[in-house]
Amino acid sequence: MYRRDEWSRAAAAEGSALDMEQRRGCCCPPAPAPQEPELQRALERALRVREGARRLLPACSRPEQALETTKTLVLCEARVVAAGGELQRRQEARLRGARRPSQGGPGAEPVPCRGTVCISDLRIPLMWKDTEYFRNKGELHRCAVFLLLQVGAEIHDTPTVLVDRTLTDICFEGAVLFPEAGPDFELRLELYSAGLPGPGAQGSAPRKLASRLSTSLGRSSGRRARAAMDGGPASPPGTAGTATGALLLPPPGVPCPRFQLLAHTTLSLAQVHDGFRTHDLVIAADEQSPCWVPLYGRVCCRLAARPSCMDTPAATGTLRLQAPGAEGPGGTPLFCVLRGPGLLCYGSASEAEAGQEPTLTIAVTKDTRVRALQAGGQGQPPGVAVTNRLGGEEVTHGLLAESTAEAQRWLQAWGQHLCDLAQWKQCCEELMRIEEPPPRRPPAPLPPQGSLYHQTAPPGPPGPPPAEGLLLQENVSAEIRALLSSYYSDR
Repeated sequence: MYRRDEWSRAAAAEGSALDMEQRRGCCCPPAPAPQEPELQRALERALRVREGARRLLPACSRPEQALETTKTLVLCEARVVAAGGELQRRQEARLRGARRPSQGGPGAEPVPCRGTVCISDLRIPLMWKDTEYFRNKGELHRCAVFLLLQVGAEIHDTPTVLVDRTLTDICFEGAVLFPEAGPDFELRLELYSAGLPGPGAQGSAPRKLASRLSTSLGRSSGRRARAAMDGGPASPPGTAGTATGALLLPPPGVPCPRFQLLAHTTLSLAQVHDGFRTHDLVIAADEQSPCWVPLYGRVCCRLAARPSCMDTPAATGTLRLQAPGAEGPGGTPLFCVLRGPGLLCYGSASEAEAGQEPTLTIAVTKDTRVRALQAGGQGQPPGVAVTNRLGGEEVTHGLLAESTAEAQRWLQAWGQHLCDLAQWKQCCEELMRIEEPPPRRPPAPLPPQGSLYHQTAPPGPPGPPPAEGLLLQENVSAEIRALLSSYYSDR
């Protein structure tokens, strides 16, 4: 049973965001886990940013600010759920007595290595009606969409893309990396969409108000009110075209966008391929939804993975290649590097460091068999025997070590390496290309909406630059501004 005094005050101080979340019952309290400080800090930070975004949303004065803040709420909510679930899963694993890789002894089963998963060239085709795309008829429907990508407790997002009937595909540029994925990873893609108001939704409001005023006030008074709004010749002398004489209408309110899940899919190791492939999407919305975008039901992307065993050597050292049928300690000394789909044998360590071609390469696949060579009676040192099937015949290479401890080290390295190859499967057949993600750019401003009156800046001192408006609202506390500033700078 969970007790407050069972885990440290630093992990969940009274009054903190994590403590408040647990009181509301939205987050399961994890058990004491001193080895998981980063995950708990990520959970605490997501809760604080979510609370700050909720307080910032009513203060947004531009549509792009409200859109980005609402997107932040969606991401923080997903990070809270993912981090809380990962902490709960690790707690259950510890209660079951699961052994961690770092705690495994010599007799423990090998645990497959971690790897980097890269997804890039994301493209989602659209299926517009002929009357909308070719004839450009019907109401102009616009949406803001982005992708949420999740592997375990790690969550990334793509930049927001504005979609209307002029686009045939939703394209997300750049690559997204997950550097600590296991071979059993599940990459979940979620497409979120928010409907945007049409270009005439706000522009006609002042004109409708002027018509109502002219009707209710009478002909002469209504003419003067309309002229005061437009700044025309019928306005009082000295007030035409000025901000003091014109009727100051309040700026149109910024509607609060609402992101909804539009479609999703899950990719795993079976879909990894060093090329462009198409995968099915599960549609989660209908045509009556305001966030609806006519999806074709497919997502195209390049999903690649590179396990660490393809880059990091499992073992290096000097071994002697034993000739077939020979006995004794003789043999050619070679500097061997066990990495990727082969055992690379060089004449010396300097050749390996210089990147020269190896003298001999012994293929290593998931079907390779390795056994220990016992020390012989004629001074033959211990070693390992590597057997491969080539052309229907078995070919065995004997590799002799300098001592029994060295042979045991190589034997354990072979067991770990063969486990990695068996788990990562096609990812170990060739080195897949991993793209570097581009630096994040600030969100693009939305197209102008409303009347020319509301787009014209009133006279007075210049305001803050547009790029800083999200973080420099006067009615937002300094704590929230600093919090969101650090959030966007870390992304």
